[in-house]
Amino acid sequence: MTEHLPQAEWTQRASLAKLVEALGAEDLRWVGGCVRDTLLGYPANDIDAATRHLPATVIDRCRSAGIRTVPTGIDHGTVTAILEDGPVEITTLRRDVATDGRRATIAFSEDWRDDAARRDFTINALYAHPETLAIDDYFGGLDDLAAHRVRFIGDAATRIREDHLRILRYFRFATRFGDDWDAEASRACSELAPTLKGLSRERVGWELQNLLALPDPAATVDRMRELGVLQEVLPESGRREVAQLARLVDAERSAAIAPAAMRRMAALLPPIVPVAETVAARLRLSRSQRSRLTCIARREPQDAAHPQGLAYMVGRECAVDRLLIGGADPAPIIDWEAPAFPLKGGEIVARGVARGPEVARMLQCIEKRWVAERFPSRERVEQLLDEELAAR
Repeated sequence: MTEHLPQAEWTQRASLAKLVEALGAEDLRWVGGCVRDTLLGYPANDIDAATRHLPATVIDRCRSAGIRTVPTGIDHGTVTAILEDGPVEITTLRRDVATDGRRATIAFSEDWRDDAARRDFTINALYAHPETLAIDDYFGGLDDLAAHRVRFIGDAATRIREDHLRILRYFRFATRFGDDWDAEASRACSELAPTLKGLSRERVGWELQNLLALPDPAATVDRMRELGVLQEVLPESGRREVAQLARLVDAERSAAIAPAAMRRMAALLPPIVPVAETVAARLRLSRSQRSRLTCIARREPQDAAHPQGLAYMVGRECAVDRLLIGGADPAPIIDWEAPAFPLKGGEIVARGVARGPEVARMLQCIEKRWVAERFPSRERVEQLLDEELAAR
């Protein structure tokens, strides 16, 4: 008996009905994550479609229907329709002609099964008719979804040789949707782990962040270490750091603090700034991500002695990260607002100190003492200034 996609909010959108009318219900299928997640009862964040139409035809038909499109990946058959409820990626059916582990040479197809066969996992190769919501399942994805099993389509090693990034994608999808490790997939991931070195560092960094942002990736990261995969993408991380990640996940849960990929990546690194900088450069992290990673790398055991002072000096976000990784309670700074330092350089100049580096040095010294004394009153700050002037 044919299974059908449950009625969901997104399946009833007028903007999608307009798109279906423009491209034709028999030439269009919802595919991938939106189908998988709806079957699991999860919200569908991104809507993807597959079509028999060539990209130029998709653009022409959408234009005639008053739908704006953007050729976001037209060389690979993808056009994005800009709808009022959000963008929809529409990709022409494809089959692989040649692959080298990093990119594929494709040919367009009119066969839904051809398109399904080039996808990575069975649970991602489910197609739903846009009107009847009947599901086409070519490789047992429905059974795997029901069994909480993540399985490659066909031979796992062959699929990984087509795209080496599938190693990391396997661990991410198995963490999110699986209850156990597939033996064939694990063996293939372990044997082909060295191929990850040939991938773009940005792609590796992005997959690592997606994995680390999941609710609890600690057991998965440990599994990656056992299979020799972690050593290929994050060689700075050893058994101690993997155990530290597990403790961090528990600490986040206890403190009711949302996961953060950079915090968790920092837990997987030793607290050495040059190491954090090297990893950030290698994975092509953004400037803000690099700053956060290096700030956390400066963590010290005494951070927990004065949480508010730490938050004042390094910012609340980094302070929370450092406290959590260090096993300290971040509660004292969660809703804390840092006070303003009640002294200006002009006041020091007014006391007879010439403008220049000496004023900045005195300001920093007094501010450091003010923080150490847990933000005393203005009167105490003036006393600190007197003491610095006398010492000078």
